[in-house]
Amino acid sequence: MRARVALMFAAVAVTAAVAAPGARGAGQPDARKALETSQAVIGRATGDFRFTDSTGRAVTLAQLRGKPLIVSFVYTGCFQACPVATRFLATAVDTARKALGEDSFRVVSIGFNQPFDSPQAMAAFARQSGIADPRWLFLSPDPSEVPALARAFGFSYEATPKGFDHVTQLTVVDAGGVIVRQVYGESFELPMLVEPLKSLLAGEAARTFSVEGVWEKVKLYCTVYDPVTGGYRVDYSLFMEIFAGASTLIAIGWFIARELGRSRTA
Repeated sequence: MRARVALMFAAVAVTAAVAAPGARGAGQPDARKALETSQAVIGRATGDFRFTDSTGRAVTLAQLRGKPLIVSFVYTGCFQACPVATRFLATAVDTARKALGEDSFRVVSIGFNQPFDSPQAMAAFARQSGIADPRWLFLSPDPSEVPALARAFGFSYEATPKGFDHVTQLTVVDAGGVIVRQVYGESFELPMLVEPLKSLLAGEAARTFSVEGVWEKVKLYCTVYDPVTGGYRVDYSLFMEIFAGASTLIAIGWFIARELGRSRTA
């Protein structure tokens, strides 16, 4: 756990474009404080907020519940970190959809620089990033709600003469609207995003008492990351090993019970 937190701190320090302690200029966010703010919201409900999507339709966070949600913050005037991070996220989302199901989760990118990140600007940002996923929304919040929205997601940003210094983070939210994970960096190892999604979906499947639910949980358990290909694949050999082991234990138990029964009869 400590190693993971240290890794997260390093990612925040790099991707937030913050100077080293002691050399940090006025207006730049402190990396350690940004990490603490980000991690502090894990386990908390996000609450509800109002948005306008890139087509002009009204959307609320409450409407997006029912499935896991990935949330990113961007500003459309960014020419480096936000476009790079969004394009990498598109790759990660494509991998996750192939592994977990096309309709298994949703994604939103929120433009925090209001009123400049308008629905039209967000639509242009999506096109420039090559994203046309109907389950990925580009949202413009009410300008008055941006500070509360940032606090709810543990997102830190500071205005600079050239734009913004901000934490490059993805927030994973469960189906009930509770934050479960923060993922940092313009790029990252795919399991850092896919594994928490897989755990959430497996938990939902476990709560569904049906053949479909059981099978879905087995399939999720057998979906494993392949570092050679950099993607996920279904490996049912894991399930077969567990099944074989369980069958062996049952057979041993039956044999012991039978022998005990015979000895008592004798």
